[in-house]
Amino acid sequence: MSKIIFNEYQRRQIEANPNVVSVTDRTIQYTAEFKLKAVQSNLQGKGPSEIFKEADFDIEIIGVSKVQSAVNRWKKIYETHGENGFKEERRGKGGTGRPRNEDLSADKKLAKAEARIQLLEAELALLKKLDEMERQAKKF
Repeated sequence: MSKIIFNEYQRRQIEANPNVVSVTDRTIQYTAEFKLKAVQSNLQGKGPSEIFKEADFDIEIIGVSKVQSAVNRWKKIYETHGENGFKEERRGKGGTGRPRNEDLSADKKLAKAEARIQLLEAELALLKKLDEMERQAKKF
């Protein structure tokens, strides 16, 4: 998460830009058209700061690192999904989630079970020590 927090004045100034969809105190959501133009300009040799300045953004408010990371992130999306990557909602569609136990081999299942047993044994030993310490504390 970004360390930069936008105040009300800065949010209004950023929202006034036609390339912005919405602004919160930490994030800026840009239009798909701007993202596409930014990536294409970057691939032609323009730097991220130059692209944002030409689009009338105040780099001092947004932050140079935020500008650079945004363009780099958009380039990755463009390389993997093309122009449609900016036009359709991608969140949650590429996640693999937690691996299922069904897909594991017998050796991996055994190793996982042994690790779980070790964890539970260590937890039990800790609880026994804690119980013993509480009993000793009550004696005094």
